[in-house]
Amino acid sequence: MLGWEFPPIINGGLGIACHDLSSAMSNLADITMIIPKSSPGFKMKNMNLIGLNNLDSNSLGNYYNETPQSLPFKMHSFPLDIDPYYAEKSNTSNNYSSDLTNRKEKLEAFNIGNLYGNDIINKVTQYSNITSHIADKMDFDIIHAHDWMTMMAGIKIKQRTGKPLVMHIHSLEVDRGGENSKGWVYELEKKGMGYADLLMPVSNFTAENINKYYGISKEKMSVIHNGSNIVKPFKSERKFKEKTVLFVGRLTRQKGPEKFLEIAAKVLEKNPNVRFVMAGVGDYFKSLLEQSAYKHIGNRFHMTGFLNLEKLRYLFSVSDIYCMPSVSEPFGLSAVEAAQFGIPCVISKQSGVAEVLSGSLKFDFWDVDKAAGCILNLLSNKVLRDKVVKDASHNLDRISWDISAKKIMNSYALNKLIKNQ
Repeated sequence: MLGWEFPPIINGGLGIACHDLSSAMSNLADITMIIPKSSPGFKMKNMNLIGLNNLDSNSLGNYYNETPQSLPFKMHSFPLDIDPYYAEKSNTSNNYSSDLTNRKEKLEAFNIGNLYGNDIINKVTQYSNITSHIADKMDFDIIHAHDWMTMMAGIKIKQRTGKPLVMHIHSLEVDRGGENSKGWVYELEKKGMGYADLLMPVSNFTAENINKYYGISKEKMSVIHNGSNIVKPFKSERKFKEKTVLFVGRLTRQKGPEKFLEIAAKVLEKNPNVRFVMAGVGDYFKSLLEQSAYKHIGNRFHMTGFLNLEKLRYLFSVSDIYCMPSVSEPFGLSAVEAAQFGIPCVISKQSGVAEVLSGSLKFDFWDVDKAAGCILNLLSNKVLRDKVVKDASHNLDRISWDISAKKIMNSYALNKLIKNQ
């Protein structure tokens, strides 16, 4: 498997999903996960975890002496700026001793704290180069790549080894930036998904977007919904008497945080005894803070910034309703986590989790009036609230990473990527 984030070093849901899914799959197959950065002492049961930041540079042999012309991987059909060698062509050297000097520095690119940042193209390029070299020395049956950051590596390994390539799609550029996002990442996603033998989007919603915006047939896809781990819910005493509506996520366009603010304002017009809590960081933080003051709801609208898992679970334990107004959400694990705490969920129809939490209340992300109405009804109608919570409890029985792992193995076999187990 090829991943980009992995606990304890994570930026969001991708790392958690990769960890939990690979952990479940390790009970069914031999898994090696290659990631840019791992904690040196972190181990996984039944799984080989390789962090590039922990590699001994001497183990890479002649790798950095290879030139673009001598490698079997060809990306000529990519635009120039996504040629995997483009960033390093000016530094290419045929002098092996010079490469030995630079090799350690190149590996240390993955020691930095931020896996993304302005130099992510360079990181993705180096990751693909190094992982393909590692794969040359490994015995495996399938390449399973997670999201666009590992697509270049997956393509290169397939071209080197001829092994089937599966791409697990947790998110798309059109989710993050809108349907008109047609830059570097979009082109890589389109090329990568077209080159893969099988796609595994995390929802039917994502499968529809792949078909609509990337022109790839659904016959090439096998939808694998995300799972969940069993969490023991608890209730905590809160420091205020008002009911609480919670939002958890990055404060970016994709997550619809400004919609949450609009929803809050509409609810508070009808019921001022409610507090809205927004947990997360992102580009919208400052503007949302200013808008909450402008709308005169600052005393009922609280922004926590980044919270660790312990503090997030505390928030779940004191919340009455979970609201997820995402504009385009491939899945939405946070809603599953809320449901595990017995919190009724009000979620946008433009999400994958709406397919598995069928009992939740749903609205189109732009329909803030309906969302506000759903929240007001849940606050005032105990019968409705109890029904939504009960329905979600039944839904959760059909969501687990073990189920997802079995579906993946069955999909491998059905698509003749491996022999039927």
